[in-house]
Formats: sequence, C-alpha cells, structure tokens
Amino acid sequence: MRTPKPGLPTREQIVHAPKVLLHDHLDGGLRPGTVVDIALATGYDGLPETDPDKLGAWFREAADSGSLERYLETFAHTCAVMQTREALTRVAAECAEDLAADGVVYAEVRYAPEQHLEGGLTLQEVVEAVNDGFREGEHRARAAGNRIRVGALLTAMRHAARSQEIAELANDYRDSGVVGFDIAGAEAGYPPTRHLDAFDYLKRENNHFTIHAGEGFGLPSIWQALQWCGADRLGHGVRIIDDITQGPDGQVTLGRLASYVRDKRVPLEMCPSSNLQTGVAASYAEHPIGLLRRLHFRVTVNTDNRLMSGTSMSAEFAHLVDAFDYTLDDMQWFTVNAMKSAFIPFDERLAMINEVIKPGYAELKAEWLFAPGGALPHLASGSVLEAG
Repeated sequence: MRTPKPGLPTREQIVHAPKVLLHDHLDGGLRPGTVVDIALATGYDGLPETDPDKLGAWFREAADSGSLERYLETFAHTCAVMQTREALTRVAAECAEDLAADGVVYAEVRYAPEQHLEGGLTLQEVVEAVNDGFREGEHRARAAGNRIRVGALLTAMRHAARSQEIAELANDYRDSGVVGFDIAGAEAGYPPTRHLDAFDYLKRENNHFTIHAGEGFGLPSIWQALQWCGADRLGHGVRIIDDITQGPDGQVTLGRLASYVRDKRVPLEMCPSSNLQTGVAASYAEHPIGLLRRLHFRVTVNTDNRLMSGTSMSAEFAHLVDAFDYTLDDMQWFTVNAMKSAFIPFDERLAMINEVIKPGYAELKAEWLFAPGGALPHLASGSVLEAG
C-alpha cells in the first residue's frame, strides 16, 4: 500500500479526481474474465490460461517479458475473442464502465476495425457494435453514479494497406461516436508517409487524426508525423527527449524539432507504464515525462493497454505522484492539457474543463484543506494551470 507524503494526493483522491484519457486501446483493455467467457462461448481454445486471475497475470508477464513475439501474442488472444457483434459491444461497454469507475470523465478509445472481421462482420458493423457498446457503458456508468463520455478513434495498421478505407470510415461516422483517426503498429520499416493519401483525405475533410510516433523509432518518425503528415497529436512522442540536451550545470537546450513541438503545443500522448515495458525508461523516476512537464510541453497521461500493463489512469498518476511528488495541481495541469487536446468541438472541451474538471479538483482541494491535518502546500493559480 502506497503511503503518501504529506501534501500529496492519496490513492482515494487520485481515483476520485476527474481524469481525461486520450490513448487507450480497446483490444488492450479487456477484463480477463471477459476474455475467458467469450472464448468459452465462441469455442476459441487458444488461451494460455482459463482462470481469469491466472490469465490476467499471464498477460502482464508476457508484456513484461522483453520478447516482442510474446507481447504481440497477447493481442492475438484479445482480438480472437472480439470477432462478433455481441463480443465487441460487451467489451466496449465494459471499457466505458471501468474507465468511469476509475474517475475518467472523458476518454478517446482506439481500435482497428480491420482486425475484427474474421467472424464475418463488415467494417461498418464493427464500428456500430463498438459505438453501441460505448453508449451502453456510458448509461451503466451513469446508473452507478459515474460520469463519462467516450469517443472512438479508428486505427489503421501501419503494415497494412487499408488506411484510406479506414480514414473514410472514420469520416463517415464522425457524427456518430467516432472522433478521429489513428495509425498504429511497428514504426521501424513502416513510416507514416506510407499513408499520406489517408492523411491528405482527412485534412481535406477537416477531420482529426493522431499518429503513433516517437515510441520505438525516434525523431525521424516524429518529424514525418508532423511535417509530412500533419498530425494533430503524437501517440507517445516520448522520443522527443532525444532532441533535448542537459549540460553538466543542469542547463537544458532544446533542438529545433523539440522547440517546434513545444512552441506549437503539440499534444504528447504519454503512457509511462507501457514505456517502461518497451524499454524507454528504466523507472518511472527516469521517464522523460518529468523533464517534459517541467519544460511545459503539452504532456498528457495515458494508459495505452490497461490489461497488458496491469494499469489504470489512477495507477499511472499514482506512479507519477510517487516518482515526482506531483500534487493535485499537477494532476489538474495534465488533465486540462488532455481535455484541451481532445478531438471534440471547442465549446464542448471548454464546458468539460470549466464545469467538470476544475470544479472536481477544487472540491478535492477544499476537502483536503479543511480536513484535520490536511493543509495543502498551496492552491492552484490560474497562470500555472493555463500554461499547458
């Protein structure tokens, strides 16, 4: 059990704080029990474990193994049980429920429709099943006293050749629960420039898209995503740290690409636990998010794959609180950054910030301030919070 330092948020406060999630994979966040249930119902016999607890542990250990083949195998199992309308709707509904129970008030959850066609569904049927699941999950969350809004991001796979088709699909459903487009998959050997037609199409349609870049390949991937493709956000983007140098005297110098990313307020969808699994950093305390936050890049905190990383938004923030002594002010800064960067209309983002996020944090701070022995070191100033 984590023992918080005086003045830092407790686990309960972290859970209750309103949070915004921009980078979460639907096929990476299933409940282990759901994987087992659907496998039994559909006759899928490839699971390494059929006990939910053991299966959950297997997913986490496989993701931590250091073997890319074993890591990718985890998604083979989750996608295998997401091939029917009923399964997709159930998984999406449970995703929304689980996020809402963890204090997430807005989420953008991504998935690749092309990976869910083996049971005979069409691309359109996949999207409609997932959208129905998200709406059902939102309804169940409200019934449980939680509030969440979930938007879908349709993902195309970098190694495949369906990005134009998926981009058009995202545009077709942009008023029906789909808020944007993404590409994912191995960066090395599959640059985003292979999908320029899809990005050009989305730009002509005034649609939003993010690109997985700067996780496994580095600065060229980030540069291409921004300058050739025109990405609105960077999925991970953590390797921007390679364009930042720190001298022996502690002085920090930004290269031209890092300066551009910071100056243009390009949102970075960072996923600390996932990055540790892929070797970006050896510990949370060494993760680049600490320096990038100090330098006021537009950093956001995300989960990536909740099942494989055994994580949640609250767990991610708890790790960062432990590593960097982040306060509720810092949590609010990250959360406002994320809400500013969401792919929904400006007035709706502003309403979420002013009517949900800021009041939620103000209530937590007030409770803490007036609790016995719970004086805060300081209250948030607007100038600090609005610097995201």
